[in-house]
Amino acid sequence: MAISNTGNLPLTGLRVLDLSDGKGEMCGRFLADLGADVVLVEPPSGLASRKQGPLVGNQSLYFATHNANKRSVVLDLENANDKNRFLELVDSADILIETFRPGTLEKLGLGVAVLHARNAQLVVLSITDFGQTGPYRDFVATNSVHMALAGMLCRSGLAGREPLLPPGELAYEATAVQAAWCALIAYWQRLQSGVGDHLDFSVFEATTQVLDPGLGVTGSAQAGKSAMEQSAARGRPQVFPLYPIFKCADGYVRICVLNPRQWQGMSGWLGEQHEFTDPSYGNIAKRAAVIGKINALIAELFSTQSAAALVAEGQCRGVPIAALLTPGEVLLDEHFNARGAFTEVDIASGVRGKVPSGYIEINGKRAGIRDTAPVLGQGGDCSWSGTSTLSGVAQATPKTPGRRPFEGLRVLDLGVIVAGAELGRLLADQGAEVIKVENSAFPDGGRQSTTGVAITPSFAQGHRGKQSFGINLRSEKGKALFKQLAKDADMIFSNFKPGTMESLGLGYDVVSTINPRIIMADSSALGNTGPQSKSMGYGPLVRASSGLTGLWRYPDTDSSFSDGVTIIPDHFAARVAAVGVGALLIQRELSGVGGTVSVAQAEVIFNAMASKLLRESLQPNSFIPRGNAPEFDAPDSVFPCAGDDEWCVVSVRNDRDWASLCDVIGRPDLIHDAHFATAAARIANREAADAALIAWTTQHGPQTVMETLQKAGVPAGMMIRLTEYEANPHLQARNFFRTFNQPGIDKPLLTENAPTLSLHMPDPDIRPAPLQGEHTRELAKRLLGLSEIEIEGLIGSGDLEPYVAPQPK
Repeated sequence: MAISNTGNLPLTGLRVLDLSDGKGEMCGRFLADLGADVVLVEPPSGLASRKQGPLVGNQSLYFATHNANKRSVVLDLENANDKNRFLELVDSADILIETFRPGTLEKLGLGVAVLHARNAQLVVLSITDFGQTGPYRDFVATNSVHMALAGMLCRSGLAGREPLLPPGELAYEATAVQAAWCALIAYWQRLQSGVGDHLDFSVFEATTQVLDPGLGVTGSAQAGKSAMEQSAARGRPQVFPLYPIFKCADGYVRICVLNPRQWQGMSGWLGEQHEFTDPSYGNIAKRAAVIGKINALIAELFSTQSAAALVAEGQCRGVPIAALLTPGEVLLDEHFNARGAFTEVDIASGVRGKVPSGYIEINGKRAGIRDTAPVLGQGGDCSWSGTSTLSGVAQATPKTPGRRPFEGLRVLDLGVIVAGAELGRLLADQGAEVIKVENSAFPDGGRQSTTGVAITPSFAQGHRGKQSFGINLRSEKGKALFKQLAKDADMIFSNFKPGTMESLGLGYDVVSTINPRIIMADSSALGNTGPQSKSMGYGPLVRASSGLTGLWRYPDTDSSFSDGVTIIPDHFAARVAAVGVGALLIQRELSGVGGTVSVAQAEVIFNAMASKLLRESLQPNSFIPRGNAPEFDAPDSVFPCAGDDEWCVVSVRNDRDWASLCDVIGRPDLIHDAHFATAAARIANREAADAALIAWTTQHGPQTVMETLQKAGVPAGMMIRLTEYEANPHLQARNFFRTFNQPGIDKPLLTENAPTLSLHMPDPDIRPAPLQGEHTRELAKRLLGLSEIEIEGLIGSGDLEPYVAPQPK
């Protein structure tokens, strides 16, 4: 199979052997989107994921969406001749991705030591559910199990009801992107040092970092509180009233009125007679005290109008608003189609479907699907000769493998709130000098606090390890100073409304003439092109516009939307952008020229639901809320256990799991019962199958349920609360946690450690987050060469801004 010309895609020439099957496949697909030559290594019978649902005819829509742009070679790794052919591919490969159970490669005689003996520069990425070590090493999992164990399930659903599984396969999809990020970090390190690596990547740990992380930065509406501080000890969290959803004439809309200017627009929309017209209600804390009454007025106003009319009026008034779209509406949406967010692909003879086209734009062009997924063996012998194109850029004087990969690189970080904070923090963790560029006239909403403290736990998590430089980018002198900084920088990050950097005269067209090596990354709600690109965007509106909010509800209750406390897709989107940045850094080693990375957060969600959206295009109304009843087998749900609000996810994947489960619960009579003997039968009799399991789970605590079923090889995961997070034995054993001291916070902060375990990459150098303008004088002197007199003059004129301690009241 001839892969389409990858042109100027940044990873053109990178060679990847992909042995993933059923999870992690989007990791290789993302690398292939960016130009890598990704070769699937399949057994003679083909990968199991070729049969993974949903199916159209005999075609797996999962396989089609997760293996586009790849080639396929058939090798039986238990056959001596095929094993030798495989090792010949290893000799000139750059990255190898595998998802076998721990110890499988060693049993095949292809352990990491053997692979590195053939190719010392190879990066081996081992993606497993729980990693190669630790007490959960041999556990088995599903997406639902990870949601329970990672502390996400406990915050999903409505108070008084059972916890609700989020829609789709978010754990496996988001962590595949983090795996791609880790692979590029290690490959960058290899280019600098000439030494390969082995990455022990755990889906469980990555899920805790990427999806609603208990230790991560939270949104501006949380006013600096961490997820830990807001976590309910028992029951589901209360519906968040500042992201309300309102019924309208033909559906639902959501608003996010946070700052005084937005409230002014909403207040005017309500008219002149309501009781909240006083300007003081522009204060979010004062408004929160009466939000129930305010929301009742808005509900009455909105109830008789169409969603389209409300969105149009809200945009005119400066009120952040979005309609809750269905998946079918998303596929037809004018804005997303104008952006090329979807493309058509051949599924079978005469069958074409619509699929998200890719996660990212590089240099203004979509890096996405170019070729359909290969038929089995549609890559010939896939032989490679010589070394890969990119291998030739290794440093003449190799750097120490144990250094942090991005040491020596400088980032000017204009990112705000969550997605912006995270991208810079990811680079800081890996050794880059990250300078947060900010100004008090346009403060980062992440610094917002209801208590007036100088720094909050949330802000500290998102900006740890950075420095702060106060500058006025609206003054001519400020712009000139920024350009001077940009001249010697490697990257500039932002997540403003599209066009903001250009309006400041600091777009890529300007900065790249000063510094052709500069890499500029931006993210926005709906992308920087298209008819709705200038719409105000917050995470809750992105989820509404992408269809996620409408899917995240109990199927039996139309208005039971349960995504109010999540901050998806911000942390996820930051990893998508980081992969693009890493790819451009690698290309820059060869070309000497930087480029741009653009991420639309809504499209991050689309691509995480790719196979289901493809099915929706072929089978309208197939992508619907399914709650706690995944579609392809049963029992597969959230089950009550002994105790107060105690739950465990149990997932039967096949007949073998069902037989093992029946033995554990003391019901061997059900194994061959015609009502349960096949997946189709179990689905048809889901209630009876669930009841048999519930009779057993309610007699035991969730940990006992999990451990007993795991010993029998059945995927099970207890619902962990954030208050139980730190004590998790597996996370502890794998050094998942670190602490750091943040000035202004009276006790050490618990934080996450590295994104993966590695042979050679050290843990992050975790340092405090900066106060606003804390490093202005130091950086102006060191990087701009300004004298103290010049610095003070620029501070006096308002072009620079140092930290100013709050005056005691």
